Amino acid sequence: MNYDRILIRYGEMSTKGRNRHAFVEKLGRNIRYALHDFSNIRIKSTRDRMYILLNGENGRDMVDRLKRVFGIQSFSPVIKTGKEIEEIKATALKLFKQVYQEGNSFKITTKRADKTFFMDTDEMNHTLGGHILQNVPNIKVNVKKPDINLQIEIRTEAAYLFCETIQGAGGLPAGSSGKAMLMLSGGIDSPVAGYLSLKRGLEVEGVHFFSPPFTSERAKQKVLDIAAKLSERNGHFRLHIVPFTEIQQLIHKQIPENYTMTATRRMMLRITDALREKQEALAIITGESLGQVASQTLESMYAINEVTNTPILRPLIMMDKPEIIKMAEEIDTFEISNRPFEDCCTIFVPPSPKTKPKREKVIRYESFFDFAPYIQKAVEQTETILIKPETQLSNEFEELF
Repeated sequence: MNYDRILIRYGEMSTKGRNRHAFVEKLGRNIRYALHDFSNIRIKSTRDRMYILLNGENGRDMVDRLKRVFGIQSFSPVIKTGKEIEEIKATALKLFKQVYQEGNSFKITTKRADKTFFMDTDEMNHTLGGHILQNVPNIKVNVKKPDINLQIEIRTEAAYLFCETIQGAGGLPAGSSGKAMLMLSGGIDSPVAGYLSLKRGLEVEGVHFFSPPFTSERAKQKVLDIAAKLSERNGHFRLHIVPFTEIQQLIHKQIPENYTMTATRRMMLRITDALREKQEALAIITGESLGQVASQTLESMYAINEVTNTPILRPLIMMDKPEIIKMAEEIDTFEISNRPFEDCCTIFVPPSPKTKPKREKVIRYESFFDFAPYIQKAVEQTETILIKPETQLSNEFEELF
């Protein structure tokens, strides 16, 4: 007996009120993106559940992809059956024999969402447990740590049977909380910041500063590969590549050496803010971790932030480097970030950057030269690349909502 659907549990989305439908619709679209090459599936939703109807597709092949979709608290491959007790017993036995291996222990767990069902949970547990004990030789019950936990949900429309609950990524569906711009370098930190932002439901677009010939095409490709990893979370990722060579050269010509890093970050933030406005985003995301490098001291952030009133989100601000590395490994960006191709943030670092820059000083140094036309030029010459799966969202899915 094969599973005929996958049951999706919403988790945090269940607490939403009148706008829940928008979150559910976004989750459904993201699932369809993640499973774009399973052409036979259909997706249906209820108030507190979503179901992927497999229609002959192999649900086991979908597990790893569904684990990456934000907004899914957990999911289970299930079999739907009618609510007649004999039908439930027969289905439970067939499913159990499919997963049972000699020596396994088991328990039955019933959840009765339909309170009008004629048996309570204890009666269902005893009835189905007894049926399995009678039909599977030498099987033992273990209610604390069973090898197999056969679960039955009795709902208004049907009964659902399953043997495993797989943890999802949690959070909110990517794209359900507004749009923000991620300052995406080729390093370890910013991809993790992007991942955590996607998890909180943000639609994230990347901004990368590219300084040829000082940075190579391989450094650019590294960022494209990171963006591709992030695109797996919601089906697409828009990357803006900013030509930054001219501005960096001007900074090093016009600004005292120990303040060039502060000025560089301020210029990057100005450009990102201009792109944010152009893309109608509401915030800027960085991979900064307090005190990790000279530009991430509190004094540096105070001096750099002065150029914008836009909210700056720093998901990693209180995380240690080992914690960030561990998460980068978990989301499969660490090895890409570790490729030995430097970005513009590393190749122009002065020998002794100011760790406690004065806002008044950097403003004064910048006032000696008009950077505004060069910032505008960089924004206008920015290259935008949309990274997405090969298969587009089908109209069939839209009809389900």
